[in-house]
Amino acid sequence: MVTTTTSCSVDNNDGPGGLAFSEPSKPQDRAARDLPPKSYAQALDAENNDTPKFGGKEEVDNGSAVNGNGTRRQVNGHTSSEVKKKVDDEKVLYQEHKGQNGESSLTSIKPSEEYEKSLRHSVKTAPQKEVGPGKVKKRQDTTSTSTHPAANLASGRQAGAGWQTSAIRWAPLNVPLQRRLQTLAVLWHTTTIPIFLSLFFLLCAIPLTWPLLIPYLLYIVLISEEATNGTLSRRSSWLRRSKFWSAFASYFPARLHRTVELEPTRKYIFGYHPHGIISHGAFAAFATEALGFGDLFPGITNTLLTLDTNFRVPLYREYALAMGLASVSRESIENLLSKGGHNGEGMGRAVTIVIGGARESLDAKPHSLRLVLKSRKGFVKLAIRTGADLVPVLAFGENELYEQVDSVEHPWIHKMQMVIKKAMGFTVPLFHARGIFNYDVGLLPYRRNVNVVVGRPIKVVQQGGRDGKVDEAYLDQMHQQYTDELLWLWNEYKDTFARERKGELEIVE
Repeated sequence: MVTTTTSCSVDNNDGPGGLAFSEPSKPQDRAARDLPPKSYAQALDAENNDTPKFGGKEEVDNGSAVNGNGTRRQVNGHTSSEVKKKVDDEKVLYQEHKGQNGESSLTSIKPSEEYEKSLRHSVKTAPQKEVGPGKVKKRQDTTSTSTHPAANLASGRQAGAGWQTSAIRWAPLNVPLQRRLQTLAVLWHTTTIPIFLSLFFLLCAIPLTWPLLIPYLLYIVLISEEATNGTLSRRSSWLRRSKFWSAFASYFPARLHRTVELEPTRKYIFGYHPHGIISHGAFAAFATEALGFGDLFPGITNTLLTLDTNFRVPLYREYALAMGLASVSRESIENLLSKGGHNGEGMGRAVTIVIGGARESLDAKPHSLRLVLKSRKGFVKLAIRTGADLVPVLAFGENELYEQVDSVEHPWIHKMQMVIKKAMGFTVPLFHARGIFNYDVGLLPYRRNVNVVVGRPIKVVQQGGRDGKVDEAYLDQMHQQYTDELLWLWNEYKDTFARERKGELEIVE
């Protein structure tokens, strides 16, 4: 069940004979009464100046209500944010999705027209392979219908007939430009590291650039602390809000949902699950504004964290810093949550950590959800040290974006992957999805829905002090509360966003 929250206004004007009547809001009704069209701004001003009362409550433009005693009614168990939402005359800000019990609800930005188009395309299947009786023969012998005996001809195979029986389903040539742009955006994000590395090696082949490259390499290896100092000085709001990322998010398409509002006077650690293969949902939701994070959580500055080694890759690190990414190291997290913000001590800041890491990516298979969480307590300890609240995030559909070699059927491959992870700190899953011009072979993700649901915050009491010691019993208690909240998210919304699941959520280690 989906309900859209809108606001209406009632203006009282004097009608004929001095009688008061309510002006209609629809253009056709106003035209029938010879009334001039009313702009959205006029309607909003009229609503703020003269708001109708119903049953002792005043309807306000942000969807909440004020009781007769002046107190604000609670929505989803939390008071509405005092930050005024900006809407225009063509955009309704919020949509609500009811949970399994019909009581709890999710709030998300109303999808754009691009999202709706992508959603309609995503349910369509790719061109089907021709099999059975209609299958084209590899060799075709035909005989002329001429009555002259010498005119009988034997023909060879039909050129191009094999394309119709190919195991690869090719994309048609008449794909809309919008979908081509979406594919381009995802291709860019998937190949950014190889692209920047290739550009760097190209520059290395030019001797004239060496006087610049050598100091640059020394700087990023020995001096630079921009990825860990917590200042976010290289973060580019313009780049994060680029329309380019709207095309990226519309490819799947992806959406961001909140269960409750978050207070901008607190600090938070978002735990993102599952890791998937490349964590496309985490990037769309927390590294860009394509899904409206700033509108859903006003006053909160969120930073997506990634491996520290990514900030040692020449040229790519500049791009990552501009996107607002930071290192996932302990030093980086403590600096981000203790510096800056509204009060200079991290208030209003948040970091997003993909908890499962490389180990969890090996279990990223469609229609299943296996999480690595029991052994991951470091993020909880950092939350206690910094006084940051824990917020579980569950991305429905992240595991559906790629197919992966089954480790059960090929155990030796799994062993090799674990050896690589132990030696290098990361692993490489053997995966595939689709290509640029086909639907079966390639490294681009499938066009499948990704719904990122932000759960309810878990209040944390700060401990540790200078020595950094945290009570182990309290650490285990917070970790268990986090796990329970994550399981609640799954049970509450699995029937909404994971209808094709083949099993329940599993915490494997």
